[in-house]
Amino acid sequence: MPLQPFPILEYDPDVSPIIRARDHIKPIDIAEACVLCFFRDASEKLLAAHPHREVFRLTSETLHEPLYEVEIHGKKVALIQAAVGAPHAAGHLEELFALGCKKFIACGGAGVLNRELAVGHLVVPISAVRDEGTSYHYAPPSREIAADPAVTAVIERTLQAKNVPYVMAKTWTTDAFYRETRGKFNQRKQEGCVTVEMECSAFFAVAQYLGVPFGQILYAGDNLDGEAWNSRQWHTRDDIRMGLLELAVEAALAL
Repeated sequence: MPLQPFPILEYDPDVSPIIRARDHIKPIDIAEACVLCFFRDASEKLLAAHPHREVFRLTSETLHEPLYEVEIHGKKVALIQAAVGAPHAAGHLEELFALGCKKFIACGGAGVLNRELAVGHLVVPISAVRDEGTSYHYAPPSREIAADPAVTAVIERTLQAKNVPYVMAKTWTTDAFYRETRGKFNQRKQEGCVTVEMECSAFFAVAQYLGVPFGQILYAGDNLDGEAWNSRQWHTRDDIRMGLLELAVEAALAL
């Protein structure tokens, strides 16, 4: 493999890495449709309202996340707390695939680059600017990575059936939320990004590498489009978060 000016550009297409999730995680009896939810509060409410069982735990030095199988309206879906940050999110997706999950929807929040996007408005990413490092180990270098159009179509139908307003847009994925400078903000906004988050481009790259359908639904949270950052108390919107999780479950079951 030839050296590049920067190590992050040295993509290796080898599909037999030294450590593989499937070598130490064996398949289990689990629903193929899986929702990765960033809202622990909403997940707990969903579990309280429906029959469920814990089927596995994804563990690391810092986290022990239970994987549940939930029965909703006679159908089963896997549910897990999503991991924050591209590297951890990518590892979770690999491990969930090794366990037997085959179709994925993630739901979470994002900062907005346009103040007119109200708190709670839904955004369906159709592409992501790859301003993180993980995706470069799963896909050749590129400025952006596209979402799976078949999955975004399913998400659109789900939202339209419920008359939920949404926008289809580009998102900016970054590793470093404390390095979202005004210069980068202006550049990303000029590129067409309407949100900023920490996992989407990595999720897209890993899903393409694994050959599995994956989509994401975000809701507009804190605002970067002003003289100063405004949290807009985005993390307190319980009804929005619960509603988004329920929509994600419907979309996952429709894949």
